[in-house]
Amino acid sequence: MSTSISIPLQSRFRDVMGSVCTPVAVITTVVDGEPYGTTVSAFTSLSMEPPMMLVALDNRSALLAAVRRSRRFGVNVLRSDQADLAVRFAGKGGPAKFADVGWDAHGLVPRLPGTGGFLACELTGQTPGGDHTILLGSVLDADPTGGAPLTYHSRAFGTHTAH
Repeated sequence: MSTSISIPLQSRFRDVMGSVCTPVAVITTVVDGEPYGTTVSAFTSLSMEPPMMLVALDNRSALLAAVRRSRRFGVNVLRSDQADLAVRFAGKGGPAKFADVGWDAHGLVPRLPGTGGFLACELTGQTPGGDHTILLGSVLDADPTGGAPLTYHSRAFGTHTAH
């Protein structure tokens, strides 16, 4: 019999998922001229025909409310040297997160400078997923700028190198 039974399922689940290496992105949108963004590791490509993305956002997120208003979001895929951006956008702060961070409106969503890739998406669907909402986005534009990816593993940022 496993001794892990005495540890709550949510803690064991968090530990297992913490051992999975995930890419890191900042999801962005703009409402009434104000930029919003948050760091996520729950995003992935969904479809090639048509090109679509899947992003999961916390139900309490100001960004989720903003995306629902704007109907668009950007996926700024971070490079290995951008852990500072990941930390900045992981916290609270709404538009204040963008203080001293240059950005351009690209596809009607904020694009952060120097990222490893960028996707501009139109919100095409939403579905509940526990304490998150899963957003489906049709890709309107894509820019694969490259570089080693920022990843998250065992509660720490790092990177992956191809062999």
